[in-house]
Amino acid sequence: MNRIITIGREFGSGGREIGRRIAENLHIAYYDQEIVTELSSRSSLTEGYIRNVEENHPLPLLPITTARTFGLSSNQAAEQQLSVYDLESRIIRDMASKSDCVIVGRCGDYVLWDMEPFRLFIYADIESKLARCRRKGSDAKELSDRELRRRITSIDKKRARYYNFFTDQTWGDKTNYDLCVNTSLTDIKKLAATLTQYLESLL
Repeated sequence: MNRIITIGREFGSGGREIGRRIAENLHIAYYDQEIVTELSSRSSLTEGYIRNVEENHPLPLLPITTARTFGLSSNQAAEQQLSVYDLESRIIRDMASKSDCVIVGRCGDYVLWDMEPFRLFIYADIESKLARCRRKGSDAKELSDRELRRRITSIDKKRARYYNFFTDQTWGDKTNYDLCVNTSLTDIKKLAATLTQYLESLL
């Protein structure tokens, strides 16, 4: 069975960078935005639309006004969202079946449960997330601390709603993961190296 590592992460926690570095250290495939690109190539949906579905409330929580934005009835929008999740899940399973890999987000831990992935969840305190966002994102520099804090909280809430809706589990609940890692005040590069050593001893 392939070595599969899934990563759930809070926004600004450095989870994406940790995933990429672990994949590089282990010389295995890394999938994040590549999943969206593949989904778009297999469907008539644009990458922008797919990201919008991932980042917004799953129906029936999706407001009717949001459905109208895409020119769809609420039922059509719900079917579209479920179709995106289903196709994305199949793509994730295809990728995981082909080779050892790291998969970031998109309910990967749940989608691949029967393939026994090692499930990581990355989190950090709000001050560390604020600092990391300011270092990494040019748009964050234009926001006040209050505005950026609100943005981080909003994104995490959306991720939680998406995960909770499609998995019937609780996003960030330690019982759903094999290891939860706090990246507050931590050097991501060094932490990724330590995690790589740990994973090599297990997988």
